[in-house]
Amino acid sequence: MPWSKKAVIFITTNSQKVKELQALAEDYAAELPSQLQSQSQSQSQSQSQSRRLNDGITILHINYDYPELQLDEIDAVARASAKYIREQESAGIGIRDSFFIEDSGLYIPALNGFPGPYSAFIFRTIGNEGILRLMSGKKGDERKATFKTVIAFCESAQRSPVLFAGTVNGNIAEKIRGSSGFGYDPIFEVESTDTGTGTGKRKTLAEMSMEEKNTVSHRSRAFRKLLDYLSPL
Repeated sequence: MPWSKKAVIFITTNSQKVKELQALAEDYAAELPSQLQSQSQSQSQSQSQSRRLNDGITILHINYDYPELQLDEIDAVARASAKYIREQESAGIGIRDSFFIEDSGLYIPALNGFPGPYSAFIFRTIGNEGILRLMSGKKGDERKATFKTVIAFCESAQRSPVLFAGTVNGNIAEKIRGSSGFGYDPIFEVESTDTGTGTGKRKTLAEMSMEEKNTVSHRSRAFRKLLDYLSPL
């Protein structure tokens, strides 16, 4: 896909999500194929080229609190939210440039998929402590869970959003652990198959550095798909 824009707007009120995705965009530029890097005649030229390509996928932030839609699937929530923002153009308050929004859900099979698409509302209502109370007495496979992110991207030339999804499997921890991250990060343990360590040790997302979290998280997996879509390669 040809891509001439130098920036794409992330619409969210969560500044921590913005920091994560901005860091991912920088890492993505550093992972450019070697054939592009070999076109440079010096290290400084290579760095300049990376910066120019990174500029093509720079993430800008607009702090806009759009309505939180309550639908049964986060794909539908993300799509409807993006359409809502685009449709505000007619009222003179919409975003005319390319933008994306993100919606995430925590799915716990032992709770029949709860909180799922209502994760943000449930977090504000009962928090991590409430989820742990609901999971009281559940052991082993009963504590399995999946985190899913859906990114809805709207190009300035179109109104139908393009969706990119990412998931990570894990478990609900027995207690809150870690001080990094946000939301359900302190109770969501990543399985060893996702950490790639092979040690069997599990960490909550809140026990990870941003760099480590960005290698395994549901959000990073969805965002990398968006970056691939936007890439000029």
